[in-house]
Amino acid sequence: MEQKFCQSCGMPLSSGQFGSNRDQTVNEDYCMYCFKDGAFTQSMTMDEMIEHCARFVEEFNKDAGQKLTKDEAIVQMKQYFPKLKRWVENN
Repeated sequence: MEQKFCQSCGMPLSSGQFGSNRDQTVNEDYCMYCFKDGAFTQSMTMDEMIEHCARFVEEFNKDAGQKLTKDEAIVQMKQYFPKLKRWVENN
């Protein structure tokens, strides 16, 4: 099965981590941290989301088998995030 990623924050998604629609069905585009009950949990710009996600670089490094600095992660996210559904639709 193809790995899905949250189309707001880029987090890899697995069962139990998906967001929810207004009718409580699973939303497979977004994670539970970004999208709940049919709406985004936080109103922010893409740059604000990148700064928010950069706070979790150490946690990402543990799972990814690589060691990015916060600045390296921000550079990568600035290239990746503009391709995610939430940010494509809001630009």
